[in-house]
Amino acid sequence: MAGWDLPADVVLLLTQLSEVLQARSAGRLLPLFTGMLFAQGRRTVASWLRAADLGDDFRAYYYFLGSLGRKVKYLAAVLLRQAVTRIAVGDRLLFALDDSPTKRYGPEVEGAGIHHNPTPGPAEQKFLYGHVWVLVAWVVRHPRWGALGLPLRALLYVRQKQIAWLKRLYGVTFQTKLEMAAELVEWLAGWLRFLGKPLWIVTDGAYAKRPFLRRALAAGVVVVSRLRKDAALRSVPASPRRGQPKKRGRKPIYGPQAISLAKRAAHRQGWQTADFVLYGKSVTKTFKTFLATYPPAGGLIRIVLVREHDGWVAFFCTQPEAPVAHILEAVADRAAIEQNFHDLKEVHGTGQQQVRHYWANIAVYHLNLWLHTVIELWAWDQSHDQLCDRSQSPWDDPDRRPSHADRRNALRRCCLQNELQRTPHRHRLTPKFRALLRRLLKLVA
Repeated sequence: MAGWDLPADVVLLLTQLSEVLQARSAGRLLPLFTGMLFAQGRRTVASWLRAADLGDDFRAYYYFLGSLGRKVKYLAAVLLRQAVTRIAVGDRLLFALDDSPTKRYGPEVEGAGIHHNPTPGPAEQKFLYGHVWVLVAWVVRHPRWGALGLPLRALLYVRQKQIAWLKRLYGVTFQTKLEMAAELVEWLAGWLRFLGKPLWIVTDGAYAKRPFLRRALAAGVVVVSRLRKDAALRSVPASPRRGQPKKRGRKPIYGPQAISLAKRAAHRQGWQTADFVLYGKSVTKTFKTFLATYPPAGGLIRIVLVREHDGWVAFFCTQPEAPVAHILEAVADRAAIEQNFHDLKEVHGTGQQQVRHYWANIAVYHLNLWLHTVIELWAWDQSHDQLCDRSQSPWDDPDRRPSHADRRNALRRCCLQNELQRTPHRHRLTPKFRALLRRLLKLVA
């Protein structure tokens, strides 16, 4: 096995993850992560094993993936606990939730099917064959780099017409994407209850529906999402006046009048202008906010209409007292999970692992998620100069924040430098040989 010298904090974090596993297989997690970090070319499981020099024991590692897939819920909880202890938690925790497909090839890939393609591209491919994952990520704000996403856990969505075989083999039951999203939210609320902090979930407008909202609100989570322009909103029920006799029965939840967002947006009065910090810079937004009742959310919500160059958009928050700044910041920070999907596919090669077993597919996807998060946690306190050097790219902005690929390469360079320093030398290296080593490090990482 290749003895790459990982940083001590990374080794400690991976060791804490492996404590959830059985003792006879826990030792395989750290070498596998090392192989993932140094894998080259197409990121198959075979390339992971080659990078870590684990080819002699490849069968045991393939079996290990099958057992790991059944325990991802517990390992993700350990990683979540470690993340909230390493990064300072503010007055609230913001999580982003969305779904994304990964293309797969080959026959008999369990859990794969025909799904709608969200990015059809120039060829206009409306459908793709592969897996669809419902993912939750912790969105944190770095003091220098802005919003970053730490992916934690995902659930594999399988269409109802394809679930019968998996149910017979593994006991997997069918769940809609809304039900999976609600399960992830309940999982977060259960594991983070000890913090005593409010949890906010920001989602796409596709998840602003009753099956998800009701379960999220029951778990005590605040939901922020985009609102349809034709949403069936109702007015706020009027409070009884002082001295007026109270009516018998339960207090009404929804008001008697219907609210049209289009009419509210077209009305000239009520618009305000304020400055907000969105996408890492200060911007001026024109907005209108008011309270309404929404049956899918089960009651009172806050509506925020934002005027843009090409029209207006509507957002809502299930916490009526929430400031407009918090709502718009949450909507802007949701872009972090979209960046996670890009980095997972382009940097880590998610979906390229050629495994067919249902639990093995779940395991390799979560390994990519956790490697992404481990790299971000390691790079949190690193300086800009330690993570990237753009001196060889004069056309690039030297002050641009390091990308996730830069952070991954910085961790690889750190491992190689530690390995070289640990290697004993009888004689001092010449400047020419040191320059050659630096060039080789730049080529490798």
